[in-house]
Amino acid sequence: MLSAGFLSAHPDLRYRLLGLNKMEQGEHEDAFRFFQRAAYYADKPSQGMVAEMLWNGQGTQKDPVLAYVWMDLAAERGYSGFLGLRERYWKALNEADRTRAIEEGQTLYAKYGDAASQPRLARVLGREKRRMTGSRTGFTGNLKIYVPGPGGIEQIDGSKFYDERYWDPKQYQAWHDSIWMKPRVGQVTVGEIEQAREQTPASRIPDTVPEIDAQEPETPETDETGLGSRKDG
Repeated sequence: MLSAGFLSAHPDLRYRLLGLNKMEQGEHEDAFRFFQRAAYYADKPSQGMVAEMLWNGQGTQKDPVLAYVWMDLAAERGYSGFLGLRERYWKALNEADRTRAIEEGQTLYAKYGDAASQPRLARVLGREKRRMTGSRTGFTGNLKIYVPGPGGIEQIDGSKFYDERYWDPKQYQAWHDSIWMKPRVGQVTVGEIEQAREQTPASRIPDTVPEIDAQEPETPETDETGLGSRKDG
Protein backbone atom coordinates (compact mmCIF):
# COMPACT_ATOMS: atom_id res chain seq x y z
CA MET A 1 0.00 0.00 0.00
CA LEU A 2 2.93 2.34 0.62
CA SER A 3 4.14 1.78 -2.92
CA ALA A 4 0.60 2.32 -4.20
CA GLY A 5 0.37 5.61 -2.29
CA PHE A 6 3.72 6.79 -3.58
CA LEU A 7 2.88 5.86 -7.15
CA SER A 8 -0.51 7.56 -6.98
CA ALA A 9 1.35 10.74 -6.06
CA HIS A 10 3.77 10.26 -8.96
CA PRO A 11 1.64 9.59 -12.06
CA ASP A 12 4.67 9.58 -14.34
CA LEU A 13 6.08 6.52 -12.56
CA ARG A 14 2.69 4.93 -11.93
CA TYR A 15 1.52 4.93 -15.54
CA ARG A 16 4.94 3.90 -16.84
CA LEU A 17 4.88 0.90 -14.51
CA LEU A 18 1.36 0.02 -15.65
CA GLY A 19 2.50 0.28 -19.25
CA LEU A 20 5.41 -2.05 -18.60
CA ASN A 21 3.09 -4.51 -16.86
CA LYS A 22 0.77 -4.51 -19.87
CA MET A 23 3.71 -5.05 -22.19
CA GLU A 24 4.74 -8.12 -20.19
CA GLN A 25 1.17 -9.42 -20.41
CA GLY A 26 1.12 -8.93 -24.18
CA GLU A 27 -1.62 -6.28 -23.95
CA HIS A 28 0.18 -3.85 -26.20
CA GLU A 29 -2.72 -1.53 -27.01
CA ASP A 30 -3.32 -0.88 -23.30
CA ALA A 31 0.42 -0.48 -22.78
CA PHE A 32 0.53 2.17 -25.48
CA ARG A 33 -2.24 4.10 -23.75
CA PHE A 34 -0.55 3.92 -20.35
CA PHE A 35 2.75 5.16 -21.77
CA GLN A 36 0.94 8.11 -23.35
CA ARG A 37 -0.63 8.95 -20.00
CA ALA A 38 2.76 8.79 -18.27
CA ALA A 39 4.12 11.00 -21.07
CA TYR A 40 1.43 13.57 -20.21
CA TYR A 41 3.27 13.95 -16.88
CA ALA A 42 6.71 14.57 -18.42
CA ASP A 43 7.93 10.97 -18.30
CA LYS A 44 10.71 10.76 -20.89
CA PRO A 45 11.14 6.95 -20.80
CA SER A 46 7.42 6.58 -21.55
CA GLN A 47 7.70 9.02 -24.43
CA GLY A 48 10.51 6.82 -25.72
CA MET A 49 8.33 3.74 -25.38
CA VAL A 50 5.53 5.42 -27.36
CA ALA A 51 8.12 6.21 -30.05
CA GLU A 52 9.37 2.63 -30.27
CA MET A 53 5.83 1.24 -30.42
CA LEU A 54 4.96 3.63 -33.26
CA TRP A 55 8.20 2.77 -35.04
CA ASN A 56 7.52 -0.97 -34.84
CA GLY A 57 3.73 -0.89 -35.15
CA GLN A 58 3.34 -2.52 -31.75
CA GLY A 59 -0.01 -1.85 -30.07
CA THR A 60 -0.74 0.87 -32.61
CA GLN A 61 -0.48 1.57 -36.31
CA LYS A 62 3.10 1.90 -37.54
CA ASP A 63 4.03 5.53 -38.12
CA PRO A 64 7.76 6.36 -38.43
CA VAL A 65 7.06 10.11 -38.61
CA LEU A 66 5.20 10.26 -35.30
CA ALA A 67 7.77 7.84 -33.87
CA TYR A 68 10.46 10.39 -34.63
CA VAL A 69 8.48 13.18 -32.96
CA TRP A 70 7.92 11.12 -29.82
CA MET A 71 11.60 10.18 -29.65
CA ASP A 72 12.46 13.86 -30.09
CA LEU A 73 10.26 14.53 -27.05
CA ALA A 74 12.03 11.76 -25.13
CA ALA A 75 15.39 13.34 -26.01
CA GLU A 76 14.28 16.85 -24.97
CA ARG A 77 16.51 16.87 -21.86
CA GLY A 78 19.52 15.43 -23.65
CA TYR A 79 19.33 11.83 -22.40
CA SER A 80 22.00 10.05 -24.43
CA GLY A 81 20.10 6.86 -25.27
CA PHE A 82 17.09 8.71 -26.62
CA LEU A 83 19.26 11.14 -28.59
CA GLY A 84 20.91 8.24 -30.37
CA LEU A 85 17.59 6.65 -31.24
CA ARG A 86 16.19 9.99 -32.41
CA GLU A 87 19.05 10.45 -34.86
CA ARG A 88 18.64 6.91 -36.17
CA TYR A 89 14.96 7.59 -36.81
CA TRP A 90 15.72 10.88 -38.58
CA LYS A 91 18.17 9.22 -40.97
CA ALA A 92 15.49 6.72 -41.99
CA LEU A 93 12.94 9.42 -42.96
CA ASN A 94 12.66 10.87 -46.46
CA GLU A 95 12.25 14.60 -47.08
CA ALA A 96 8.46 14.47 -47.14
CA ASP A 97 8.44 12.57 -43.84
CA ARG A 98 10.79 15.09 -42.29
CA THR A 99 8.57 17.97 -43.32
CA ARG A 100 5.56 16.24 -41.81
CA ALA A 101 7.48 15.49 -38.60
CA ILE A 102 8.32 19.17 -38.11
CA GLU A 103 4.73 20.21 -38.79
CA GLU A 104 2.98 17.60 -36.64
CA GLY A 105 5.65 17.77 -33.98
CA GLN A 106 4.52 21.21 -32.91
CA THR A 107 1.10 19.86 -31.90
CA LEU A 108 2.62 17.06 -29.83
CA TYR A 109 5.14 19.38 -28.19
CA ALA A 110 2.35 21.74 -27.18
CA LYS A 111 0.77 18.92 -25.18
CA TYR A 112 3.67 16.68 -24.12
CA GLY A 113 6.76 18.89 -24.09
CA ASP A 114 8.32 19.79 -20.76
CA ALA A 115 6.92 23.33 -20.90
CA ALA A 116 3.42 21.84 -20.69
CA SER A 117 3.92 18.56 -18.85
CA GLN A 118 6.25 19.59 -16.04
CA PRO A 119 3.82 22.16 -14.56
CA ARG A 120 1.14 19.43 -14.53
CA LEU A 121 3.41 17.09 -12.64
CA ALA A 122 4.44 19.86 -10.24
CA ARG A 123 0.78 20.46 -9.38
CA VAL A 124 0.25 16.79 -8.57
CA LEU A 125 3.43 16.54 -6.49
CA GLY A 126 2.48 19.58 -4.43
CA ARG A 127 -1.11 18.46 -3.90
CA GLU A 128 -0.22 14.89 -2.98
CA LYS A 129 2.62 15.91 -0.66
CA ARG A 130 0.20 18.08 1.31
CA ARG A 131 -2.31 15.25 1.38
CA MET A 132 0.25 12.68 2.52
CA THR A 133 1.64 14.97 5.20
CA GLY A 134 -1.83 15.85 6.43
CA SER A 135 -2.85 12.22 6.68
CA ARG A 136 0.15 11.31 8.85
CA THR A 137 0.98 8.21 6.82
CA GLY A 138 3.03 6.85 9.69
CA PHE A 139 6.36 5.10 10.10
CA THR A 140 7.80 3.97 6.78
CA GLY A 141 11.37 3.02 7.63
CA ASN A 142 11.10 -0.77 7.20
CA LEU A 143 9.03 -0.68 4.03
CA LYS A 144 10.07 -0.56 0.38
CA ILE A 145 8.72 1.46 -2.51
CA TYR A 146 9.05 -0.16 -5.92
CA VAL A 147 9.42 2.06 -8.99
CA PRO A 148 10.43 1.42 -12.63
CA GLY A 149 13.98 2.26 -13.69
CA PRO A 150 16.28 1.69 -16.68
CA GLY A 151 17.42 -1.67 -15.35
CA GLY A 152 13.97 -2.90 -14.27
CA ILE A 153 12.14 -2.43 -10.98
CA GLU A 154 14.12 -0.48 -8.39
CA GLN A 155 13.63 0.04 -4.66
CA ILE A 156 13.35 3.20 -2.60
CA ASP A 157 13.64 2.81 1.15
CA GLY A 158 10.44 3.76 2.93
CA SER A 159 12.50 6.01 5.19
CA LYS A 160 13.05 8.22 2.11
CA PHE A 161 9.31 8.57 1.42
CA TYR A 162 9.28 12.28 2.24
CA ASP A 163 12.72 13.08 0.82
CA GLU A 164 12.51 16.35 -1.10
CA ARG A 165 14.06 14.76 -4.17
CA TYR A 166 10.75 12.96 -4.73
CA TRP A 167 8.47 15.93 -4.09
CA ASP A 168 10.21 19.15 -5.07
CA PRO A 169 9.76 19.50 -8.87
CA LYS A 170 13.31 20.72 -9.56
CA GLN A 171 14.91 18.09 -7.35
CA TYR A 172 12.62 15.44 -8.79
CA GLN A 173 13.75 16.22 -12.33
CA ALA A 174 17.38 16.25 -11.18
CA TRP A 175 16.82 12.77 -9.73
CA HIS A 176 15.46 11.55 -13.07
CA ASP A 177 18.34 13.24 -14.89
CA SER A 178 20.86 11.42 -12.69
CA ILE A 179 19.30 8.10 -13.71
CA TRP A 180 18.56 8.65 -17.40
CA MET A 181 21.21 11.05 -18.70
CA LYS A 182 23.64 8.17 -19.11
CA PRO A 183 21.99 4.96 -17.83
CA ARG A 184 24.33 2.58 -16.05
CA VAL A 185 22.93 -0.38 -17.98
CA GLY A 186 23.78 -1.43 -21.52
CA GLN A 187 20.35 -0.53 -22.85
CA VAL A 188 17.17 1.19 -21.82
CA THR A 189 13.74 -0.36 -22.11
CA VAL A 190 13.07 1.27 -25.48
CA GLY A 191 15.53 -0.88 -27.37
CA GLU A 192 18.99 -0.86 -28.85
CA ILE A 193 21.00 2.33 -28.33
CA GLU A 194 23.24 4.09 -30.78
CA GLN A 195 25.79 6.46 -29.32
CA ALA A 196 24.85 10.07 -30.00
CA ARG A 197 27.53 12.21 -31.55
CA GLU A 198 29.24 14.72 -29.30
CA GLN A 199 27.60 17.56 -31.25
CA THR A 200 24.07 16.22 -31.42
CA PRO A 201 21.68 18.74 -33.00
CA ALA A 202 18.94 20.26 -30.90
CA SER A 203 15.31 19.50 -31.58
CA ARG A 204 14.34 20.26 -35.15
CA ILE A 205 10.79 21.12 -34.10
CA PRO A 206 10.06 24.84 -33.56
CA ASP A 207 9.00 26.09 -30.13
CA THR A 208 5.27 26.01 -29.49
CA VAL A 209 2.88 27.53 -26.97
CA PRO A 210 2.45 24.93 -24.19
CA GLU A 211 -1.06 23.61 -23.54
CA ILE A 212 -0.78 22.86 -19.84
CA ASP A 213 -4.49 22.15 -19.48
CA ALA A 214 -4.73 19.86 -22.52
CA GLN A 215 -6.95 16.84 -21.97
CA GLU A 216 -5.29 13.94 -20.15
CA PRO A 217 -5.13 10.69 -22.17
CA GLU A 218 -7.63 8.03 -21.11
CA THR A 219 -6.50 4.60 -19.92
CA PRO A 220 -8.11 1.45 -18.47
CA GLU A 221 -8.97 1.77 -14.80
CA THR A 222 -6.82 0.05 -12.20
CA ASP A 223 -7.32 -1.13 -8.66
CA GLU A 224 -5.79 0.75 -5.71
CA THR A 225 -2.54 -1.24 -5.88
CA GLY A 226 -1.92 0.17 -9.35
CA LEU A 227 -1.63 -3.33 -10.78
CA GLY A 228 -5.23 -4.21 -11.60
CA SER A 229 -6.81 -4.60 -14.98
CA ARG A 230 -10.41 -3.46 -14.49
CA LYS A 231 -11.69 -1.73 -17.65
CA ASP A 232 -13.55 1.54 -18.04
CA GLY A 233 -17.26 1.11 -17.39
